[in-house]
Amino acid sequence: MRIIHCADLHLDSKMESNLDKEQALLRRSELIETYERMVEYAHDNDVRAILIAGDLFDKTHIRKEVKKRVVEQIVSHPEIEFYYLKGNHDRCDFMEPGIDEIPANFHMFSDEGWTSYECDDVVISGMEINSSNVSTLAQRLVLNSAAINIVMLHGQQSDYDGKDGAEIINTTALKGKFIDYLALGHIHKYIYEQLDDRGVYCYPGCLEGRGFDETGDKGFVVLEINDGHIESEFIPFAKRRLHEIEVPVTAEMDIQATVAKAKRRLDDVDPQDLIKFVLTGERELDDELDIARFVRMFENKYFFVKCYDHTKTLVDYDSFQYDKSLKGEFVRLVQAQDMNEDEKAKIIELGIRAIMGEDIE
Repeated sequence: MRIIHCADLHLDSKMESNLDKEQALLRRSELIETYERMVEYAHDNDVRAILIAGDLFDKTHIRKEVKKRVVEQIVSHPEIEFYYLKGNHDRCDFMEPGIDEIPANFHMFSDEGWTSYECDDVVISGMEINSSNVSTLAQRLVLNSAAINIVMLHGQQSDYDGKDGAEIINTTALKGKFIDYLALGHIHKYIYEQLDDRGVYCYPGCLEGRGFDETGDKGFVVLEINDGHIESEFIPFAKRRLHEIEVPVTAEMDIQATVAKAKRRLDDVDPQDLIKFVLTGERELDDELDIARFVRMFENKYFFVKCYDHTKTLVDYDSFQYDKSLKGEFVRLVQAQDMNEDEKAKIIELGIRAIMGEDIE
């Protein structure tokens, strides 16, 4: 028996934080298309059930077309059971007027207590957590030790320093509760850890990366259940990946050398992907990096490219010691301040550019 565990699809997210209007509309469409491709994958690979562990949608108001396409996949695949547990971003009921009846293969949970469903030889239990029930959810969970138990929750694992906005799940309190697989949602990267001697907990991550805090492979987890034992595999499935690529530079490197070094770090990047370059290292005070030109060298070869200049400026303080110009006076004044060298260098760089009449962003 096979089961897909996914979460954090964030369908109909606007995708406008980095992209222009045309790119954002395309990525917005790709979110729902990836959901549809996942259901087709389930059909082609004899998957018995799909667990959606929260944040299927991204906000309160979802376009009717998107809700319709979600429902169409459920209705057109009656051989697959869908188990949907709302997350902290799920604020709409997509089984709205226009749906004659809730499909028999669609199952939901509530925040009033634990709900359990039997799917062949597996028992799937879940509860939508909030500030009122989160402290007692573990003690209220009662499972049959002889069953294969999958538990669904959406929230932030207590020792993970990441996204906020959801209740904390105390995995320690869930130990010894006869859980074989704890299917979680909310953290947007793949995490697989031992829960206790019997079971594991897993965040599949988001289905598609939306920003550069969601880099790398994104997808879902496939559970293979045989003879009471669960094996799992993460399946990379996103249409596009996001990459943050650090490019260390040195003082003697010009823009061509910087571009050449960046190109050597793109072996794992597909033309359809999104890239954020971060330039690090050191450069001379009067060595201005042309970031716009750097980006132009790549932007026609990849779906999206941006670049941040995080280099440090080398300042030869001794060369300004006896300089009687305004620049020299400014450098000596900053040098006398009680601050670290990085702060001094940044202030001196901005100050000298201003003195020389350059635009400061």
